[in-house]
Amino acid sequence: MNLYRRQMLAAAMAITTCCAGLGVAQAAGYPAKPITVIVSYPPGGDTDAIARLFAEKLGERLKQSVIVENKGGAGGTVGNGYVGRAAPDGYTLLFTPNPFTTAPMVLGLSPAQSYDVLNGFEPINQTAVQPLVLVANPKTGFKTVKDMIDAAKSGKTVSYATPGAGSPMHVIAEWLNREAKVSIQHVPYRGVGPSVTDVVAGHVDTAWVTLGPVSQYFATGRLVPLAIGDAKRSPLAPNIPTLVESGYKDIVVGSWNGFFAPKGTPADAVKLLNGHLNEILKQQDVIQKLATYGAFPHGGEPAELGRTNAREYEVVGGIIKSLGIKAQ
Repeated sequence: MNLYRRQMLAAAMAITTCCAGLGVAQAAGYPAKPITVIVSYPPGGDTDAIARLFAEKLGERLKQSVIVENKGGAGGTVGNGYVGRAAPDGYTLLFTPNPFTTAPMVLGLSPAQSYDVLNGFEPINQTAVQPLVLVANPKTGFKTVKDMIDAAKSGKTVSYATPGAGSPMHVIAEWLNREAKVSIQHVPYRGVGPSVTDVVAGHVDTAWVTLGPVSQYFATGRLVPLAIGDAKRSPLAPNIPTLVESGYKDIVVGSWNGFFAPKGTPADAVKLLNGHLNEILKQQDVIQKLATYGAFPHGGEPAELGRTNAREYEVVGGIIKSLGIKAQ
């Protein structure tokens, strides 16, 4: 499962290597009008913030407006399905985290609601990777993962928030439930932002989220970090132990995000967008901004995102099936 961990420097070097000397492909006459980027989650979370960062940078490079539109709901599948049904002309793009791949498995969508995860989109660029973090409201008294597990085993009702059913946060939490032999209760939200708001307010005990939206609360004591879901500690939060260190050596799940387009979008438009995004990911201000969201730049060719998506479908999808994870 250790498919997601990247160090910032190594990722930046990889982007530089793969793109060196290639320049940015040209697509005749494209874009001739504004481009809309659909974000499959509500405003306020890091997915939305990262999308807006890339949209601004793309607009500057393309000399054209790039507009972000939020279409949240149903674990991201509302926005994902909307783009899957959009005209394949390069003017409607999707920016989404990896629940794109697995949410349909969990939600049991009808054919009219669902989309073809593996064949219904043109991958453009896997822009970033993010480790996951488990946080607790200080009123719980939890300082470690063991404290949380012990409370659950003692008969106390313990809850965890995620940005949606089928998200990597949902998967890692249920995996931990199985390994620890507890039943910490899932409270799904329509994105990272609302889940963070409620764990800070104490409406839910803990949450699995990405690092960026919660790191500001650590210094003030409004949230307590319990564990990182990666195989090694994050250089952005080196004091937070991993689940591996906490005794759960096999539990490693991370998050990634990227751009997709509807199937059939012209190859020259995909190549143009990919090239610009790779150049954007080498900019120091972008690397620094991503770090504030707990993210590391990734980049690469469109086919790499396609392979990542297929691997997610097979590996994480297999875990979802083995755990019997379904929307509540």
